[in-house]
Amino acid sequence: MTLESLIPLLVILPLAGFAVTALIGRRLGKQAHWIPVLVIFGAWAIAMALAFQVLTGAAPLLEGSEEAHGYALHWFTWIPAGDFVVEVGFVVDSLTACLLIVVTTIGLLVHIYSVGYMSHDPGYWRFFAYLNLFMFSMLLLVLADSWLVVFVAWELVGLCSYLLIGFWYRKRSAALAAKKAFIVNRVGDIGFALGIMAIWVNTGAVGEATLNIRESIHTMLEAGDANPIPLFATALLVFAGAMGKSAQFPLHVWLPDAMEGPTPVSALIHAATMVNAGVYLVARSNELFASAPDAMVVVAAIGIFTAILAATIAMTQTDIKRVLAYSTLSQLGYMFAALGVGAFTAAIFHLMTHGFFKGLLFLGSGSVIHAVHEEQDMRRMGGLAEKIPITYATMFIGSIAISGIPPLAGFFSKDEILGEAFKFGFYWVWGIGLFVAFLTAFYMFRLMGMTFWGTFRGPRELWDRIHESPRVMTVPLILLAIPSIFLGLVLGLPFGDSTLHHWLEPVFHHSTEELLQLPHEPYALFGIDGILILASVTVAAVGVALAWRLFGADLGALRLPARPERVREISSRPGLAFLYRASLNKWWFDELYHLLFIVIGGRIAAAMWWFDREVVDGTVNDVGRATVGAGRGLRRVQTGRVQNYALGIALGLIVMAGSYLILVGNPR
Repeated sequence: MTLESLIPLLVILPLAGFAVTALIGRRLGKQAHWIPVLVIFGAWAIAMALAFQVLTGAAPLLEGSEEAHGYALHWFTWIPAGDFVVEVGFVVDSLTACLLIVVTTIGLLVHIYSVGYMSHDPGYWRFFAYLNLFMFSMLLLVLADSWLVVFVAWELVGLCSYLLIGFWYRKRSAALAAKKAFIVNRVGDIGFALGIMAIWVNTGAVGEATLNIRESIHTMLEAGDANPIPLFATALLVFAGAMGKSAQFPLHVWLPDAMEGPTPVSALIHAATMVNAGVYLVARSNELFASAPDAMVVVAAIGIFTAILAATIAMTQTDIKRVLAYSTLSQLGYMFAALGVGAFTAAIFHLMTHGFFKGLLFLGSGSVIHAVHEEQDMRRMGGLAEKIPITYATMFIGSIAISGIPPLAGFFSKDEILGEAFKFGFYWVWGIGLFVAFLTAFYMFRLMGMTFWGTFRGPRELWDRIHESPRVMTVPLILLAIPSIFLGLVLGLPFGDSTLHHWLEPVFHHSTEELLQLPHEPYALFGIDGILILASVTVAAVGVALAWRLFGADLGALRLPARPERVREISSRPGLAFLYRASLNKWWFDELYHLLFIVIGGRIAAAMWWFDREVVDGTVNDVGRATVGAGRGLRRVQTGRVQNYALGIALGLIVMAGSYLILVGNPR
């Protein structure tokens, strides 16, 4: 058995785990986790073996490529309809390998963590069944080499999101959040579906090539201006799907509400994997976007606007999970900004590092919530560092990583995005991104200060019952902290061409070199890059220092007490009070959407329903009633008597004869 033949097991194993757990999980009770965890471990082992072979160049060259190593497997024919054929096939190249590392590793650790976090939940078996279904959907999305198969996996991921956000469906807020996520994602998915149709139309023929991702893009690029639908419009339609799944403005409103689901869901789907699907989609379609530079400007603008919008909201939130949710939105904005400026490798680099340290932060927040008995308001926390030291240490590592402090992982990936934006001439992206870096460092250490430093602000009786989470929850935190520290050093040392650039060069070569026709310089430590690094690290350090000053522990020896009251004083000043309220109320986007789509949209829909019911249906119904009434009147002539019928015939003949005589006698 070759390694290539094991590729289908990446989707078969989690699908089988879902089916078995859904069927017999209730009977297994608290042992229901064994099957889901073991199948994900098997998928992880296969994924690591495949990634190693592909990234080290041990895998064979892909067909039609002189430098891209990987595996291309045709599994079966899905739709054989004459000339229209849809194949289900898998491709594992270096981009797929990077996503497999993130998805399977974090997925496995979240499964293990959930054994402890969900141990007392009555829906224990159902939760693990849903997790396996999600893993199947996400792996199918990453591996698929056909637009239609990607779209099927895309919708399955949305279904899993709905099921897991609304897992506690008896809680109204969770049910509403699940519905909101489902509906908002459908808006983006309509654009994605239209984008696939546009790709199909632009290829100009039917057959396997029109549905294969790489070949369809190459066909469109060869056609150039002859495409019926401009590449600019096609790229934006594909990006619409990415906006929905990755919660970019204006479709960003579903992600914070998704925190109503269990915390492992937040870590797996809404921080580390699912929301990265949009980034992966744009990166996989890099040649399409590179051929439409105007579309890339739109991607960069929406990405960096989402980054600063979400960062400003995170500054004032008090729910620990919502701070992290808006942080996710902001970091995803960084990734799309990188894609928009042509820094595809930098975007994938940040996707990988962010997946690990944000997964760590979300699981850490779950450990905090578990310790304080389901409390999520940071205003009722404080001083927890001495009670839950492992959680504190690992979350501290995650906070340093996301703040971009060297030498942790986030420093390398975030600074590469900013550096590439500057070198490619997108100075506005660099400037806004630099300010977002300051905000990120501030709100993350605000979270650390309110949660772990100072004195406990909750009930005294709760303080005595706070304890560290069980080992099954803390071990995944420790394991996620390791790549949060070292992954940047391994993949992106700023000395010459980085390891990740070497891996992904075959995937992004044509986009960065030929289509964009921009020189791709190595990410060097000195020269202009050194100044950019110094600026980025400085603003991050200032953000950390400011947060420490306002929310940190009392430093009596230095006579620097924490001053959270100073925040209240500043936020109450004229002018700043409005900004504070706007941030606290999430810039009123939920209220705006409620006004536009529920109130105004509801009234328009009600008016349209009245028109449909009273005018359209009323006209049709009146025609029917008139016909029925006429029939009722005419049926009275059907008496069944021959004399009546003879009289009717005679009268008819008389009328006909009279008419004839009149016409003959007066021909004019």
